[in-house]
Amino acid sequence: MELFNLGKTAWQQSQLIYHSLARQGREALVLISPASAYVCIGYHQNVAHEVDLAFCRRRGIPVFRREVGGGAVYLDGGQLFFQLILRGDNPVVPPSKDGFYRKFLEPVIDVYRRIGLPAEFKPVNDVLVNGRKISGTGVGEIGDCIVFVGNLILDFDYDMMSRILMVPDEKFRDKVKKTIEDNLTTIRRELPRDQMAAWDEAALNGLMAQAFQRLVGPMETGRQDAALERQMAVLKQRMLSDRWLHGDAPARSRSEVKIRSGVTVKHRLHKAAGGLMRADFQMAEGRLTRIAISGDFFCYPARAVADLEALLEGGSPAECRQRLTAFCRRPEIEIPGIGPADWERLLDLAPPLSE
Repeated sequence: MELFNLGKTAWQQSQLIYHSLARQGREALVLISPASAYVCIGYHQNVAHEVDLAFCRRRGIPVFRREVGGGAVYLDGGQLFFQLILRGDNPVVPPSKDGFYRKFLEPVIDVYRRIGLPAEFKPVNDVLVNGRKISGTGVGEIGDCIVFVGNLILDFDYDMMSRILMVPDEKFRDKVKKTIEDNLTTIRRELPRDQMAAWDEAALNGLMAQAFQRLVGPMETGRQDAALERQMAVLKQRMLSDRWLHGDAPARSRSEVKIRSGVTVKHRLHKAAGGLMRADFQMAEGRLTRIAISGDFFCYPARAVADLEALLEGGSPAECRQRLTAFCRRPEIEIPGIGPADWERLLDLAPPLSE
């Protein structure tokens, strides 16, 4: 296996190199970070629905579509990427998705613990420190290889992350930013300032190289030879084109942003007989929180919606369905044309088929 410890490079290279190595069937670990910022979307995403392209153009921020799943992310030099390329028939690859993440996130967790952070694995693919996510990861199949990508997060621009997203309104954007700040942390945020000086990019990449080699075996220094350069040039022409960026991708009927495993911010619309209903809320560990309801419907008394938001706060879907039924039966509440089923649809509370 090859080791490419490249440090800061052009942002395009930070994506093209692992796509190219996988196509050539070359097993490798790449340690790299972009010299300038860009936005990267998942393979199955629709860029026009996920990213505020007009904002990115105004700010000169490139947008790239990778061949690995996951969501839209704002990437810059504060994030140190690891990219592990393994052939699909390599016996070190566990057969299950859960086993894969558990095994190959071990080096990341080890490095965080080596620098004094109490990192822990949270299924399916998160690394948490003090309850907050501190590494974003994804897996994809490229050619005959499995590619595992992720990062160590030295620092993070929460404002830019919320700003590059295509969201229905600024109220929802503020909610996304606050949720990201509450659920994603960084080395700089967690470590005392006097300890940060010891952990620059070179030191952290050195620890990452050691940790991965303990897991998968020794590596030799990778060479960006002529074959790899040719492959990257071919992919650059294709993957930096508008055709690739806007290529086949699903339409999106609803707005939501996954922050980490178990935490998603959602925006929902529902047209009921009584009027258009809107809701912004967070689904956190199976419970509804930070609920904001509005719409064009008639409601008496006026503060009934605020009472409903408070009533539902912190409830599981099953609990919220019960609370909604009781709320709609209250004789002093009048909301013509809107019943429990409308609220359930608005707030994603439909019971599972097994119930």
